Amino acid sequence: MSIRKRIFGKSKPGRPPVFSIDPVTFSAAQRVERSGHCSCLGSRGKTGRPSVPNLHVEIQDTSAPGWQALLALISDSKTASVFEPSAVVNAEQWSEIITLPAEIDILSATSQLRLYGSHLRRLPPEIGRLSALTNLDIYTSYSLHWLPYEVVRCTGLRDTRMSTRALYGNIKTRLPFPRLSDALETLRPQTCSVCDEPFGERNAKPFWTTQRIGTDVAPLLAHTCSSECTARIPDAPQGYFARPHKGGGGVGMPDADL
Repeated sequence: MSIRKRIFGKSKPGRPPVFSIDPVTFSAAQRVERSGHCSCLGSRGKTGRPSVPNLHVEIQDTSAPGWQALLALISDSKTASVFEPSAVVNAEQWSEIITLPAEIDILSATSQLRLYGSHLRRLPPEIGRLSALTNLDIYTSYSLHWLPYEVVRCTGLRDTRMSTRALYGNIKTRLPFPRLSDALETLRPQTCSVCDEPFGERNAKPFWTTQRIGTDVAPLLAHTCSSECTARIPDAPQGYFARPHKGGGGVGMPDADL
């Protein structure tokens, strides 16, 4: 979903029209650090399309001042309806945050999660605990290529804004899905993405799927505890590879080679 714009009057011949963006986006755009995003979109293969990227598994520095400021903000935001870290954490520290803490699961009153222009590489599966969430804004977060499957538990989520060309399997750039094999400890949730039961002695099985989330179609990473739970994942929307898959080689579109 693109930034909503309104044209003020008519532009003069040969000059671009004058646009206005909403005040919340305008304020966020003034705060964010624009450099330092990953290079996944700029990596091209022999065909001119993006080559298969590596999955971001960087480890967050939890001793960093920005991380501590983020934890304090979460603790102070238990009853807040809007959670916008960039409005509180300074730009330099915010740009060093590559994931949100699992502690966001206490934000049961948060209806708007504003992450415009972040340098996030991933969101934690605990986002699925935000029961009041109705609006998710990750626009211009160019290093965030996918969402955890657990976001489907946010049943009230209706409005989203994403830079779709930065997402895996998108129609515009066809950024390939990274190949999956075994579950990576950095990304593995505590419970099955589908049934929400602990894995116990069962292995977590990672799969990619594409689903409609709010007003966008987004790639999701699911970790399932069984073939039965994998089968419960809905088909992707028309125009995308229907069933959960392991990625690689541009998989995600129906005409891609498996």
